[in-house]
Amino acid sequence: MRRVRVHRDIPVRMPDGVTLLADRYVPAGAERAPVVLIRSPYGRRGMFGLLYGRGFAWNGFQVLMQSCRGGFGSGGELDPLGHEHDDGLATIAWMREQPWYGGAFATFGPSYLGFTQWAVAADAGPDLKAMATQITASQFRDAAYVGGAFALESALSWTTLTEQMGGRFGSAAGLTAPRVTRRAVLTGRPVAELDLASAGRPLRFYRDLLAHHADPAPYWTRRDHSPRVGEVDAAVTMLGGWYDVFLPWQLKDYLAMRAAGRQPYLTIGPWSHIDARHLGPSMAESLAWFRAHLLGDASRLREQPVRLYVTGAEEWREYPDWPVPGLRHQRWHLRHDFGLGTDGPVESEPDRFRYHPDHPTPVIGGPVLLADSRPRDQRRLEARRDVLVYSSPALESDLEMIGPVSAELYVRASTPYADVVVRVCDVHPDGRSMNVCEGVRRLGPLAADTLGDVRRVRVELWPIGHRFRRGHRIRVHVAAGAYPTIPRNPGVGDPLGHTGPMAPSDVEVFHSPDHPSAVILPLCAPPG
Repeated sequence: MRRVRVHRDIPVRMPDGVTLLADRYVPAGAERAPVVLIRSPYGRRGMFGLLYGRGFAWNGFQVLMQSCRGGFGSGGELDPLGHEHDDGLATIAWMREQPWYGGAFATFGPSYLGFTQWAVAADAGPDLKAMATQITASQFRDAAYVGGAFALESALSWTTLTEQMGGRFGSAAGLTAPRVTRRAVLTGRPVAELDLASAGRPLRFYRDLLAHHADPAPYWTRRDHSPRVGEVDAAVTMLGGWYDVFLPWQLKDYLAMRAAGRQPYLTIGPWSHIDARHLGPSMAESLAWFRAHLLGDASRLREQPVRLYVTGAEEWREYPDWPVPGLRHQRWHLRHDFGLGTDGPVESEPDRFRYHPDHPTPVIGGPVLLADSRPRDQRRLEARRDVLVYSSPALESDLEMIGPVSAELYVRASTPYADVVVRVCDVHPDGRSMNVCEGVRRLGPLAADTLGDVRRVRVELWPIGHRFRRGHRIRVHVAAGAYPTIPRNPGVGDPLGHTGPMAPSDVEVFHSPDHPSAVILPLCAPPG
């Protein structure tokens, strides 16, 4: 292990006069070693300094760890996502002028730290040799407005976290923010006031997200770097989790790079966003990646570019690409007797339930930013009258599903504004019903194809890599709420800050030959 010197609080001046602070980690005897650039809103010391700063320096890389604008000594005002392109490029230009810069660098980091990488990647220049991104994506817009709804709990918990980080007990913000957020959403206050309940004052970014929900494009134009992912020349490795809030859009980044002729690496494990178990694999894979693309040593790279953990089978697999070879989309139809199967539906009356926004359908688990999103038993939710539950017979053999998941439902609602929530579960022989993936689609008058007064609604669920074992059953939920993952739908089309009357919605789900509601699952042949 190399001895490491640390240069603290290095000022880096931005073109608009704001000064950002950075720490530089230098391995002994390697003054001009390749640089790993890390830009973070969460500080430069503590775990970040030890794990990332010293961790890479111990392995022979310089590390430049910079605090983003508006936090931890860096000047300017915190404007999440808004300055990362310009500030990142200005930092790279400054770095190139330093005598210790040897001509090559990489970028690294999870979540927001990954977004700062994508923000500069297309314009960083040829000396950006490699990127290692984890649990992140090139744009956060679609995760903020998931399925056209609003990711209430994730948005409120993150804005509360960033507010608490600057306070006296900022080091504990990661623990306290989820708790105060959960207490806030259970108060029943309007969505527009929940930041007051969680943080005690208006939170600018939270209110920006609310204000731009109806028309997100103008606000997000400079915060969306997905259109240029295919232009990135650097070698990219991605690590994600099946239960991470950003997984669907991380996989879109992967597909964009493949469409542009690039060969990124991809790892997906059984992790949620805040699961500490992905820290070890993140560092190990990043070190192997940087050694290959900055030092010319590819000996630690795996043979296949895609590595997936298959839940249910509890084993890792390697593949040449995503989606995996041999994938076949299989329709599992909702049935009149609350069954679920691959046979076509028969003539039948629709199933019905009533959604009450005053008593919104809750959620148990599922992808949330600052919560343990791993599978949980859904039986308490399934007992509710506002959740339809469709179950297959016990499986006669193992079924492996690896790939994207979607639902095509035919629904009619008594209000033009409603949410459609779909969830897939694995029912164990002992009765436990464990959620595997889910998705939501928010409906408005023009949000879906209409056949008479029946809407054909397509819902994108989270991708999966899961084995449904012999003797288990596949189960599908259909509901109109998932509170507080998304806010209650008042049914009247008012903006998210709605404080007026709310309208219950009577929802019908059709499953006839003319309206064949189904979940489309990615069937794969088992290995061997």
